[in-house]
Amino acid sequence: MIVRAGVFYDGTLEPPKRNVDVTVEDGRIGAIRAASGECDLEAPCVTPGLVNAHAHLEGSGEPDMMGMVATTTPNQRLLRAVENACKSVKAGVTTIRDVGSSNRIAADVRDAIEEGRIWGPRMRVAGAVLCMTGGHGWPIGRAVDSPWDARKAVREQMWGGADCIKMIATGGVMTKGAVPGNAQLTYDELEAAIDEAHRHGLRVAAHAIGTQGIKNALRAGIDSIEHGTMLDDEAIGLFKERGVRLVPTLSAPTCILAHLEDGHQPRYVVEKARGLNEAMLANIRHAYESGVRIAGGSDAGTPYNYHENYAQEVELMWSLLGMTPQQALHAATNVAAELVGLHRGILAIGEPADMLLLRGDAGKDVRALRDPQLVFKNGSIQ
Repeated sequence: MIVRAGVFYDGTLEPPKRNVDVTVEDGRIGAIRAASGECDLEAPCVTPGLVNAHAHLEGSGEPDMMGMVATTTPNQRLLRAVENACKSVKAGVTTIRDVGSSNRIAADVRDAIEEGRIWGPRMRVAGAVLCMTGGHGWPIGRAVDSPWDARKAVREQMWGGADCIKMIATGGVMTKGAVPGNAQLTYDELEAAIDEAHRHGLRVAAHAIGTQGIKNALRAGIDSIEHGTMLDDEAIGLFKERGVRLVPTLSAPTCILAHLEDGHQPRYVVEKARGLNEAMLANIRHAYESGVRIAGGSDAGTPYNYHENYAQEVELMWSLLGMTPQQALHAATNVAAELVGLHRGILAIGEPADMLLLRGDAGKDVRALRDPQLVFKNGSIQ
């Protein structure tokens, strides 16, 4: 197959190419060359498929996510996860990392996609989140109460099909009674779990909003910080020193705050999100301007934060953090893909043919990502 691009972004920060033909052979990029002769498909703009490094497929943007988990059956949530996987890939998300699910749901969806039984992105999955007893995320969590118990919890997630690990370093917005600024899992628990995961080749993400919990996770050897809302200059130094990615999930509080007047969200969710928003905007932008590497991830599945709307996260990295459109695209492709670890998230010879055919130039106006003309995953139209 030959795909002709008016403007071609490869996922890096290199200047785009113009009027090129991309050949697809056996699901991979075979060649990238100057346009000539006949082609099979043509688009004004071609980019890599998007990578969402932070999602929860069993959530569908319900106003009360934890309430949904408590009032639905695992089978009902599995069906929702299948639907959301399909919505994601059709919206241009060709790779996704599910960072917390109940009842092995995400692993089962991943396996069904790999076997070709359902439509969806390629996936990494964390299984149950590792949290303190009664801590943030406990409805989809596995309680951890000591360093050795943390090691056992990692082994259990691996046994259940996890290929990455998610830890809860601080309180959060979605769980009643969990104070976002408070550290939860201890440094020793974090360090033991991270060491165990790394011994087996698994990467580890930490939900971390509060300052001390962020620094605990960074010092313990974490691979990515999710949210990072209350980071300080010392944390920024640790990010840069250790090469840790920050996944700010800008869509999560943005969507909650956009629906304050709907009256369907729990009051505690609204109050916590409102209290964190100003710090998020100031601190995450400061981290980006200081050289912390930002990876795209939206926390899709949280209130009003829909899987088919990942383009919003890319737009927020542009509008709130001050990235150029191409930098935001880079964060949501190459940088996020390097974090997830399944491929490089770029369009280059030998790489998977995950491509978006767009009607507009996404490097000039990132909103072109909202409605792809066509989505390719492994060279197949989705």
